[in-house]
Amino acid sequence: MAMERELLKNAASKPCTLIYPFEKREMPKGCRGKHSYDEAKCTGCGMCSRVCPSFAIELKGLGPKCEGLKINLGACLFCQQCEESCPTGAIWLTTEYELAVINKADAILDFKRTPRAPLTPAAKPSVPSEAKK
Repeated sequence: MAMERELLKNAASKPCTLIYPFEKREMPKGCRGKHSYDEAKCTGCGMCSRVCPSFAIELKGLGPKCEGLKINLGACLFCQQCEESCPTGAIWLTTEYELAVINKADAILDFKRTPRAPLTPAAKPSVPSEAKK
């Protein structure tokens, strides 16, 4: 008799689960998911790859010659050390959590960056010969 009472009580209530993947739960702020990268902010210092405890970040070049970075999501611990150590905020973790892949190569994020020309000292303005006298 107790079971019938419980069934009738819950039959009219709203279900507590979502119909995933058609309904998705809003992820809370601070949830660590897929990486994102802003090439304009990146200086190519390599701090993100140096502090990564699982060596999941590989920088392609250093400094102005840096051509981008690769992040292996299969090796990443999602510890957020790369985001915290980046001096310019060029890399951060989003709340995107659906990272399952069939092919291992698809789990590697390849962020491209156009290498910048190294900064050269400003040329001194030429002084006319009359001003030298």
